Amino acid sequence: MTSGLMLCALALLMPGLAGAAGWEIDPVRVELIPGHQTAAITIKNASDLATSIQIQTVTWSQTDGKDVYAPTKDVLVSPPIVTIPANGEQVIRVALRRPADTLSELSYRINLQEVIPQPATGFSGVQVALRIGLPVFVQSKAGDAAPKLVWKLQRMSGNTLKVALENKGNAHIQIADFALYAPGSSQALASEASSSYVLAGQGHEWLLKTSGMESLSGDHLLIKGFTDGDNLDTELVLDKP
Repeated sequence: MTSGLMLCALALLMPGLAGAAGWEIDPVRVELIPGHQTAAITIKNASDLATSIQIQTVTWSQTDGKDVYAPTKDVLVSPPIVTIPANGEQVIRVALRRPADTLSELSYRINLQEVIPQPATGFSGVQVALRIGLPVFVQSKAGDAAPKLVWKLQRMSGNTLKVALENKGNAHIQIADFALYAPGSSQALASEASSSYVLAGQGHEWLLKTSGMESLSGDHLLIKGFTDGDNLDTELVLDKP
């Protein structure tokens, strides 16, 4: 499971900012397997004020590269609302209430929403609620689910490249911080500094501004980057518009 992460909203940048909180969450991604469909999440309140958190679970799917969420009872979280004292911690229990799928990975989100207390009399500032979504993945019963990446690279108008990824596998992939290179070159033609999940059977597209394309002699580029599985190091064919 992914290591802990501290997530903070600081009250230092805006006068009158209230509702600031600091949470340390471990893990930041939940992975369940058949036969072991429970997990625990530890939330530490790293601030000097008590914080109340409401917790909701949703199904997570994707349509045309966009995330789609819907309320669900498949995943039980207990307790559903907590108040954590200053510098204290709370353990949240997670349980899958349905069987794992036979062939494909299941995906959900656990949303943690800070409950902002009533402002003090006369307060005229801005209250900010912290909201965090934790991915939940359930391995298929087959046990061998994996992403299958099909890339398409196309030159668009101007100095723009469209990188399209179709995940034809039955498990998610998380793509982060990738770049495109001409073969034999260490100078990136284009890069993307972001992180995107592509769920099983779904796709995602990136539009990248490039430099040095006019000197490119061939129709192949290398994509190198990071995923939550194997790192990217793949040759792509550059299609014409």
